[in-house]
Formats: sequence, structure tokens, C-alpha cells
Amino acid sequence: MYDHIGLKVKDLKAAVRFYKSTLEPLGYLPDDSGTGFGPRGQPALWLHADGQSGGGTHVAFRATDRQAVDRFYAAGLKAGGRDNGKPGLRADYSPTYYAAFLIDPDGNNVEAVCVK
Repeated sequence: MYDHIGLKVKDLKAAVRFYKSTLEPLGYLPDDSGTGFGPRGQPALWLHADGQSGGGTHVAFRATDRQAVDRFYAAGLKAGGRDNGKPGLRADYSPTYYAAFLIDPDGNNVEAVCVK
């Protein structure tokens, strides 16, 4: 649905470490620059350091299955993210909406979702 997203971050190294760890289970990899993430050769999330980011953005990434959501969540916690909703069904969204939420190092709400 979207072409790309640019996310401002305060500490580029910390953000790259976090997103590299959390997005790998979803099949999204860093590009050659190390700051663009997406399917191989198709980065769609770009990180930009601004030195003062305050967070507050919500980004949801599609997962191929529920196990990928679980791996996203575990990897994100290990990479310095904070829990904002453990993996599980969100029946108030839809009967098959399985998601996990993390707060990244800049305070952004990052989600992985599988609707299967």
C-alpha cells in the first residue's frame, strides 16, 4: 500500500541494531547502505538520524505467519525494544489478527501482524 517510509531516529546506530534484529524474522533485510530495510533489493523503511527524535510514530509490518510475529517480538526485546503488547490475538481488530507491539529506542510503536 505504501511505497516507502522515512523514520527519524535520534541514534542511528541503536535504531539500525534494533530494526535489523526485529525485521529479520519477518524477511526484511538491510540494504547496502544499512539504513534501508525491506525485501532483498526493495527497501521501503528508511532510517534518518535527526539527533532529536521524540518518537510517536506507529509502523506495522506484515508477517507471513504467527511464528514470525513471535520471533519479531523476542528479537526486539533482546535488541533493546520495550514491550507494548505481547504476541497474541487481537479479536477486537478481527478474529484472526495476531500481533505483537514494541516500543523502539526512539519511542515509536512498532508492530508485527499476521491476519491468517
